[in-house]
Amino acid sequence: MKKLLPTSIAGSLPKPSWLAEPETLWSPWKLEGEALEEGKKDALRVTLQEQTISGIDIVCDGEQTRQHFVTTFIEHLDGVDFENRKTVRIRNRYDASVPVVTQAVTRPKSVFVEDAKFLRSQTDQPIKWALPGPMTMVDTLYDDHYKSREKLAWEFAKILNQEAKELEAAGVDIIQFDEPSFNVFFDEVNEWGIAALERAIEGLKCETAVHICYGYGIKANTDWKKTLGSEWRQYEESFPKLAKSSIDMVSLECHNSHVPIELISLLKGKKVMVGAIDVATDSIETPEEVAATLREALKYVDADKLYPCTNCGMAPLSRSVARGKLEALSAGAEIVRQELTLKRSA
Repeated sequence: MKKLLPTSIAGSLPKPSWLAEPETLWSPWKLEGEALEEGKKDALRVTLQEQTISGIDIVCDGEQTRQHFVTTFIEHLDGVDFENRKTVRIRNRYDASVPVVTQAVTRPKSVFVEDAKFLRSQTDQPIKWALPGPMTMVDTLYDDHYKSREKLAWEFAKILNQEAKELEAAGVDIIQFDEPSFNVFFDEVNEWGIAALERAIEGLKCETAVHICYGYGIKANTDWKKTLGSEWRQYEESFPKLAKSSIDMVSLECHNSHVPIELISLLKGKKVMVGAIDVATDSIETPEEVAATLREALKYVDADKLYPCTNCGMAPLSRSVARGKLEALSAGAEIVRQELTLKRSA
C-alpha cells in the first residue's frame, strides 16, 4: 500500500563544509580535480543519509553536485559564453552578471545522469531530481542569438527533455522542473511558458512536477515579498492552466507565506507538494506547526494527492537548522497521517 502524505524537499540542502563554503549561495568548491569528484559523491551519500534518518520518504540529491540550480545546467551546454557576461534583471527583482547566448544552444552530453545513477545505487527509496525550467533558464541569461525569449525557451525545453529522458532511464522516479519565474511573468506563462514546460516533459513515463515559489530566503527575495501585500495571489495566474496541463504535480509555498491556501483548489486533479517548511528563517518549525499547514491544505486537496514539502531549497541555511526542519516535516506529516488513519477506521 502506498504511503499517505509522502514527504520530500523542494530542492537543495546545505553542502558539507569540506566541500563548499557553508550558508552561501553560489559557494565555490573547496576541492578540485579527482578530489572534487570524490567529494561530491561523499556529499551525495551524506545528504541521502540525512534525509533518510530524518524520515523523508522521497529523497533527492540535495543539489550537492551543483553550485546553482540553473547555471550549473547551462554551464554544460554549447552556445553560451560565460567569459563575456552582461548584467540583466533577474525575475524583475535584482541585477546579476549572467552568461550570454551567442549561438544555437545544444547539449553535447548529459549533465546530471551519472550523479543520478550514483544516487540510485545508494538507495531503494523513490528519487526526485530537479532541473531548471525553460522560462527560468531564459531569465538567467542574456540572449544575443535568438532575440526571442519564447524561441530560446523552446530550445531549452528540447534539451531538458533529452536530459529528463536519460534521468528517467537512470531510475529517477519524479523529475521536477523549477520555475520560480511562473510567479512573475504571468502573460508569458500563459502564452508559452506552460507549453515549453510540456515540451520538456514530452514522452516521459515517470512522474513530473513543477516547483513554483517565491525563492530562497535571500534578501532580494524577502524584500520583494514585502511588496506583495497581505495576500500573495500570484499562483492564481498560472494554476488554472497548469491544472489543464499534463504535468503530474505542482509545488507551492504555504508555510509563513501570505498565499491564500484556497488557491490549491485551482489545481483540482493534480498532486500538490505543499510547502510546510519556511526556508527564509533559521527558526525550526514544530511538528504541530507543520501539521497545521497540512490540515489546512487538506480542505482543498485529497489526502492521496498531498505531498508535504519545503517551501523552497535550503542551501543557504546551516546543516543543523536544515536537519531540524527535515525532522519537523516528517514528524508533522506523521501526526496528520495518524489522524487520517483514525478517521478512516472510525
